Amino acid sequence: MPAAVPSNTAPSPRWAWSVAVVAALAIVAALWPPLHALHYLAKPAATLLVALLVWRAVDAQPAYRRAVLAGLLLSTLGDIWLMLPRDLFVAGLVSFLLAHLAYLYAFTRLAALAPLRWPFAAYALLAAGVVLLLWSHLPAPLRAPVLVYVAALATMAAQAAVVAVQRITASRIAAAIGGLSFVVSDALLAIDRFHTPLPYAALWVLASYWLAQFLIGRSVWQSRG
Repeated sequence: MPAAVPSNTAPSPRWAWSVAVVAALAIVAALWPPLHALHYLAKPAATLLVALLVWRAVDAQPAYRRAVLAGLLLSTLGDIWLMLPRDLFVAGLVSFLLAHLAYLYAFTRLAALAPLRWPFAAYALLAAGVVLLLWSHLPAPLRAPVLVYVAALATMAAQAAVVAVQRITASRIAAAIGGLSFVVSDALLAIDRFHTPLPYAALWVLASYWLAQFLIGRSVWQSRG
């Protein structure tokens, strides 16, 4: 495993390329059945590569770094639950719920929770629209868990936006775009699963998912203030 290095400079571009290549392999394998075994390896590997990027940022704000690393590891667990041939959707939902709570905790290390109202109002409206679209299609046992999950996701993304608005830096903008990308990815996943199958759904869902994870992981670098 590579040695940890100071985080006062941007990570090497090879990290972005590594994540992109492994993520692309996972997406291609998800879309092309003969390569589906590769998907089982590449999907968690892409998220773990982002986790390794965060682990190497030893000079980052400690609590922020630990929380983002926890979110990535929980996300990896969610990746595994959701890609298995059994229906483990609830297990995946719980893993990602905990990941979003970890990210929310990370973002509150950089700014107090909800000092600005408009990002929360904007994400609440977006979340409500997705929930209303899906509500009649959701199985009754999933409605309460989905509401809790959506609330956590929207709160995390809104807090990421607050962090960026309060102090505009490259790392904070990355966190905000990462939060938005997570909302987009999960909305596409939910629409494809519960409402209307989307063409090439794995491409759009997974590409926006790893963009979110990479940007949130990238935000750890230079995150001292």
